[in-house]
This record gives sequence, structure tokens and C-alpha cells, in this order.
Amino acid sequence: MKRLRIWANSLSLLQQFLVIAFLVGVFFITFFFTIMPKSIDSFVNDQMHEYLHTSQDNLIANDLYYQDDDDADANVNHFIYSKTSKKYQNDLSLEESELLDNIDPDIDSEYYDGSFLYDGRTVVYSIKDFGNYSIVSIIQNDFRNEYRHALSDVTTNMTLIVVFGLYTFLVIWVMTLIYPLNQIKVYIDKIKNGEKAALNIHRKDEIGEVAEALNDMQEELSKQERIKEEMIQNISHDLKTPIATIKSYSESIKDGIYPYDTLEKSVDVIIEHADRLEKKVYSLITFNKMGYLVDNAQSGDNLPMKPIIQKAILSAKVIRKDIHFETNLEDISFHGEEEPWRIVVENLIDNALRYAKSVVRIDLDEDGLFIFNDGELMEEERIEKLFKPYEMGSGGKFGLGLSIVKRVTETYGYRVLGENMNDGVIFKVLRPKTKRKKHPTQKE
Repeated sequence: MKRLRIWANSLSLLQQFLVIAFLVGVFFITFFFTIMPKSIDSFVNDQMHEYLHTSQDNLIANDLYYQDDDDADANVNHFIYSKTSKKYQNDLSLEESELLDNIDPDIDSEYYDGSFLYDGRTVVYSIKDFGNYSIVSIIQNDFRNEYRHALSDVTTNMTLIVVFGLYTFLVIWVMTLIYPLNQIKVYIDKIKNGEKAALNIHRKDEIGEVAEALNDMQEELSKQERIKEEMIQNISHDLKTPIATIKSYSESIKDGIYPYDTLEKSVDVIIEHADRLEKKVYSLITFNKMGYLVDNAQSGDNLPMKPIIQKAILSAKVIRKDIHFETNLEDISFHGEEEPWRIVVENLIDNALRYAKSVVRIDLDEDGLFIFNDGELMEEERIEKLFKPYEMGSGGKFGLGLSIVKRVTETYGYRVLGENMNDGVIFKVLRPKTKRKKHPTQKE
């Protein structure tokens, strides 16, 4: 069975259709030559018996003389059997005697129907009880054969028409599936080889949905590729500046020249650019690392978030001393490991500091983590792209911070989003499967 399934899965749609068509054809051929002849014979015999019953009733209605009338039914031979004398009243030929030897005319029921083979042909008869007499009626074989052939021809022709129509419909239907699927395959091969390709499939079914999804995916991939190319250029430029500064200042100091008045100030410039370079490289490494993050943390909410947020705030205060931090932190635990969540908190606070005018407000409660800044509101187009990698806002760096946040939160089953408030912008890390109360920082 397993081998058969493997073999079937290796066939193309056209090959599968041909196999099914062959099996269906074998079934119908078997049906035509085995089942249908028996069914037709049984039906014909039933009809012949009904015909004999009608003929016998007509015979009785004419006082048993119907068989000698000029209007007698030429398709039926009637024989009157006397139960008293145990003899037939008819003058019997040799063949008729041989036929009647196969029939017992003494019956107690109103009708007795039967059939037998005689000289290679089917003989259908019916016996009707009529007081001291029995009427033995035999259908003419030619009449039965004509009826059977006519019925068989009609049944066969109708079946063939239906089967042919069904096959034609199936062939057309399968072709309408195979052609667009081949288009999709060619399209994917071209995309894989870096060639320009267009996929024009105008259907409303699942294949059309797949084609539309592939077109959307290609557009998104092309867009992401352009963004990455631009991002690489920006990264190269951002890395080039501190490297060039470090190199030139170091060479100047080696030659005994202090570019920034004194040795100490010049070295401070080198250290400052080295720190910038370190942050940029660290951001790239972190983004790549978070791409392979999996949830290996102990089940349940076992990581206290309050200490992590407090440490991040202490580090952030020295970056912008003009920003006032407001906090309302409950003793809430999240699910996950400390290092990824620390990166999430640091990136969200760093993002808030970049845009805040005077206040950053951080709330931690049973609903989640909320970080608000009173900076300018985000454009709607910007909100839709907040967490996409390589997307930079005004004043942004590599455009990787928020994408790292999204990767971590989704890995641990949380949801992150950014919204405009009346007086600023808020980022929310919402806990899963909780009854969320109305948070004071949420929009009305």
C-alpha cells in the first residue's frame, strides 16, 4: 500500500488522470460484459412474464378460444392442460412436447413463472391456475430476443453517451487545471533563475488565489530586495564614516599630530566612533541571531520583567538627560528568556528616546508592557511598516530595532504594535490570552 501511495504521488496530474480514465474504462468494460447482460436478462424475463400474464388474462376473457382466433397473440404459445386427465388439450408437435417436458403444469398458486435453457436458447414460460385446467404459456424466443436487443442497444447507447460526455468534461476540466499550474511552474522557475516573469491567471478559484498570492509575494520580494540594496548602501556608508575617522585620527596621532587639539580629545573622538561602529555591528548581529530564536524557555510566565526594565532605564537616562522618565511597574512576569526580552526593552526605550520631546512613560501591568513618548505622531504609512526589517523612520538607524522586537515577541507568543495617541506615540507588548482591561495609555 505504501509503495502504491509513493507511486501515485510521483505521477503528474495528467498521468493521474490517464490512470483514473483507464481504471474507469476497465470498470465500464467489465460492467458491459458481465453485470449489465445479467441485469438485462433478469429485467427482460420479468417483462416477458408480465407480458405472458396479460396474454393469459386475455385468453381466459375469450373463454379459452383466444388461441384459435385470427387476432391471437402471435408472440405467445398457449397450452391448455387438464388436471383431471393429466393431458394437454392441444395438438403438440415433437418440439413442443420436448419443451413441455421441462414444465410441471400442476400448480396450486395463481401464477408460476419460470425459465430454462433449451437447445442453447432461453425459454420463458408462465403457468396460470384455472380451476381444473392450467394454462401453460411460452413466449416466442424471437420476440424475447428482439426485446432484449432493443433494450440492450438503448441502454448501451445511453451509457456510452453519458460516459463519453463525462470523459470529455473531465478532460476539459483537467486541462483547465494543468495549464495554469504549468504557467505557475514556469513563472516560479523564471523567478528562481532571476529572470523577469509575469503571471496572468484570471481565475476566482483556489488556483487563482495561489496565482494572486505569488504575484503579491513577488512584488513584496522585489520591494524588500530594493530596500535591502538601499539599506546595504546606507549601512556601508554608516560603517565607512566611523572607520575612516578612526583610521585617519589614528594615523595622525601616530605622526604626532592631534586632529582635535589635544591627544586626549583626539582619542575621545576615536573612542566615540568606535562605540558607534560597535553598536551598528551589534545591531546586525542581534538581528541575525534573533532570526534563529526558538522558544526553549520553561513553560509559564517565570521571567520577572520589572528588574529588566529598571536596568534598561538606568542605562537610557545617560543618553538623554533632558528626558523625564515616568514609570508604573507592577511585579509582572513574562514567558521567555532574559537576554531576548532585555533586547526588546532596550530597543523600545531607545526608539522612544529618539523621538521623545520631554517625557517617556513606561507601564507594566497584567495586560503587558506599554512605552509612550511625547514625540511627533507617526504617519499612517509608517505605522503599517513599523516592524518590517530595513525600514527606517526619521532619525532611525539601520531599521532593525523594531523588527528584532517583533521576532522576539512573536517567538514567545506575544503581540507588539505601535499606535498614535493624542499627545504622542505608544508601543504595546500585549500578553496572550488575557482579559485586557482598559489601559490608561490606550486611545479612547
